[in-house]
Amino acid sequence: MMVSESAEAGRSCPLHYRYRPEQLCLDPTPCEADTLYVVGGLYGNPDALNEIDAMAAREAGQVHLLFNGDFNWFNATPEIFGAINRRVLAADAMAGNVEYELAQGGEGAGCGCAYPDFVENDVVERSNRIMERLQTTAETFPELRAALGRLPRWRCLMLGGLKVLVLHGDPESLAGWGLSRECLQASDAQLRHWFLVTGADVILSTHTCLPVIWHDTLAGRPRWLLNNGAAGMGNLVSDSAGLIARVSRTPSANGGIKALSGAGLHFSLEPVRFPLTPWLAKFDSIWPRGSDAALSYRSRIVSGTSVSAASVLLGGKSLTGMAEQMN
Repeated sequence: MMVSESAEAGRSCPLHYRYRPEQLCLDPTPCEADTLYVVGGLYGNPDALNEIDAMAAREAGQVHLLFNGDFNWFNATPEIFGAINRRVLAADAMAGNVEYELAQGGEGAGCGCAYPDFVENDVVERSNRIMERLQTTAETFPELRAALGRLPRWRCLMLGGLKVLVLHGDPESLAGWGLSRECLQASDAQLRHWFLVTGADVILSTHTCLPVIWHDTLAGRPRWLLNNGAAGMGNLVSDSAGLIARVSRTPSANGGIKALSGAGLHFSLEPVRFPLTPWLAKFDSIWPRGSDAALSYRSRIVSGTSVSAASVLLGGKSLTGMAEQMN
């Protein structure tokens, strides 16, 4: 496959994106909240952010809201860029490749997505141009860029006695695709290795845009992976709702897209049913038909993906069998 110079920029994975998996859970931070919401891939959607705030307000107990990167992307106007970043940075946040490139860019990483070979060159090149436009907007907010540059690349929390490792990409890179749906469908051997090396009980990730839940028992302990896909746009077939990861001491009120339980905690991907019409109007005003973001994302924003809810769960036994085993 011929790869253009501009596409290559969006496929590279800079050395400063990398870290060692054995470092990630050495110093976990206690999480005293009843429920952890991990919001990956908000993509600059203020209507999704409003709905996530409303979801947290409906929870019975205390909610810890953690944004694990790529909360910027479509918000390429000063008004929405400023509003999204001020709201997210007032909560708990980590860097995704988008935030890293907005704060530290200019070293040939393009969009910083580190796209694998199965992503077409046209998609990569459009993403690089989206990043260029977003960087132009960000340059008018030096204080926000500085704040983005201070964000951590991973977090490890202790919740209910379990180590919950929150990443943007995978346990070796900020933009790694090792926890993607595509990689896990091919083999989960690398994931199993990462669980053992990190010592994590739960891994929460995003970046790769499609949702997946994995569960099994390793070294005598149950382990869970939740990749929420995207909080700010559709993830499932004929469904425009975003998804976030929920880990809680209490069951999900609506059951989520998929819900598992074990070790005293409950795990689910929760739909973010933001109003589509106002968000689509904002998106179209920023990215009109024929623009890079419209070509890459508008169809998904309106209609979701080809992934069915039934296929989100990978690994372990059937959902019913796991629930019976762990409860």
